[in-house]
Amino acid sequence: MDAYLYEALRTPRTKARENGSLAALPPSQLVSSLVAELGLRGLDTQHCEQLILGCVGQIKAQGGNIALASKLHAGLPDSCSAMTLNHYCVSGLSSIGVAANACALGQQHLVLAGGVECMSQVPFMADKAAYYSDRCLPPRLRYMPVALSADLLANKEGVSRAELNAVTAESHRRAVCADDYQRSRVTIRDEAGTVLADSDECIRAGSSEEQLATMPAAFAELAGQYAEAIDGRTLEHVHSVANAPPMVDGAALAAIGGKSVSDVFSGTQPRARILGWTDAAADPVDSLTGGMAAMDKLLAAQKLRLADIDRIEFMEAFAVVPVLFSRRYDVDQDKVNVSGGHLAKGHPMGATGAVLLSTLCDVLECDDKTLGLVVATGAGGVGSAMLIERLY
Repeated sequence: MDAYLYEALRTPRTKARENGSLAALPPSQLVSSLVAELGLRGLDTQHCEQLILGCVGQIKAQGGNIALASKLHAGLPDSCSAMTLNHYCVSGLSSIGVAANACALGQQHLVLAGGVECMSQVPFMADKAAYYSDRCLPPRLRYMPVALSADLLANKEGVSRAELNAVTAESHRRAVCADDYQRSRVTIRDEAGTVLADSDECIRAGSSEEQLATMPAAFAELAGQYAEAIDGRTLEHVHSVANAPPMVDGAALAAIGGKSVSDVFSGTQPRARILGWTDAAADPVDSLTGGMAAMDKLLAAQKLRLADIDRIEFMEAFAVVPVLFSRRYDVDQDKVNVSGGHLAKGHPMGATGAVLLSTLCDVLECDDKTLGLVVATGAGGVGSAMLIERLY
């Protein structure tokens, strides 16, 4: 694939509350802040031909084509097309993949792609889609909230609460020690220049497995609401709130282009080459396995094994997912989520895949490694994966 990652930036991830650090900013302003930072880092954004943003909650503050609104706020050229994409929680990575394909084919020369989600303003499932309650589908094909899917998967695979707490505590431990991996994180300021957010807010220092064990299971109420979808099965609810990634506000943006685009970066070389990307789908009941399906598909296409990969950003979409990843695959955990994961840092849904890609660039550069893999997963069995090669 002849597509290059010239830059990848992310905002801090802040608590999705009315008084959260970024809750007062329009989502378009988060994106435009990243566009401005690209300019400060040497990219002439007036050469941008397309903006593609992943976003799940496309209503209210994020409705009306948030990519178009962001383009206008960022002052991108009139000729720059703008498209918003909803592929659930893998939207940010899928957007970058679409951009990479367009650049590799020569259809576009420079594309900005990523995602945004301000969950303080547009909460989870706020769009009230008919699909969420559609009874025309057979029970096993009906929408199921990811929290309920996580408990179903844990029951099916015999994952214990102790295993869930172990990966959660490790995510926080690594995130606390991740100061060296923040090159791509951008401080967000208001119009007066006052700092609003410069760090990820949900990381809890000192989170131990013993503390996590005292927290009750959190999602039993969903089983009653979606009884038909789970076909009357009795569940042992095992995930606590701490075993779920916190809901946060955040955005991330990558600059994708062909090799010939280097002249618009004032001679700056691309950070990485995109070697391959794929979306995939898995059983909608085993909803959170789509990322692993995408990873398998991508590695097979690239004729690589996990052992060949230097660093992996694997989306912690509920604690059951990293537990199953470590069970099912012979993978060195010292290569995986070395700066902590979503269980500690939070999950800005449509932005997540792009956030993970920027983090992957940071850890490859900081640890002087070469091959990196991003794996993202979402509701309904959706998944996405991308392989990059660090260039400097």
